[in-house]
Amino acid sequence: MVRLLSLPAVLVLVAGLAACGTDDGTAQESTDSTSSPSGPTTDCTYTEDGQTPAKEVDPPSSEAPATGEVDVTLATNQGDIGATLDAKAAPCTVHSFVSLIEQGYFDQTPCHRLTTQGIFVLQCGDPSGTGSQGPGYSFDDELSGEETYPAGTVAMANAGPDTNGSQFFLVYEDTELPPSYTVFGTLDDTSVDLVRAVAEEGVQGGQADGPPASEVVIESATVG
Repeated sequence: MVRLLSLPAVLVLVAGLAACGTDDGTAQESTDSTSSPSGPTTDCTYTEDGQTPAKEVDPPSSEAPATGEVDVTLATNQGDIGATLDAKAAPCTVHSFVSLIEQGYFDQTPCHRLTTQGIFVLQCGDPSGTGSQGPGYSFDDELSGEETYPAGTVAMANAGPDTNGSQFFLVYEDTELPPSYTVFGTLDDTSVDLVRAVAEEGVQGGQADGPPASEVVIESATVG
């Protein structure tokens, strides 16, 4: 992960919205939809990325629900963060996120990065807390090219096109970003206020980009 903590320029901060990865073995995601008794599904591909996973988990199944919403809760030391995930807009992303939750991947995971200038996000999803690791697999972006990132957005961090893994970011103030990050959910209003309160405490060392001064740890994550 690129971490240029002393430079507040927007373009530098955008470059840092990354989860480390390689260009090898990225996934090719199918957009074909089929039907099952439980509703439409989409074929997804999750490919081993050659990196050591932060925690040992199994990749999700290749068949993802392609419709509906999924409520999730991230129970943190700062309070509960509630989000609604959109399986129609980003089925492969939501399917992966739910799989990781169900395997306990996010439990006891610090949110390792807060930005307070230019872009306004709290980044989480790496159990190592370094911002350099993921689940050991990657998958493609799910983008329309019209993505925006208002307060309350839940989106995937990446290390370039089609390098999604487990790291994600929570937007606490309207943020201008290129449409390069898969949007897969929204926070409820109480959760936006919680993340905003963390941001008001600033970044360690008084920087604009780095670990939050008020530590945020996802103690457990649940679906439903």
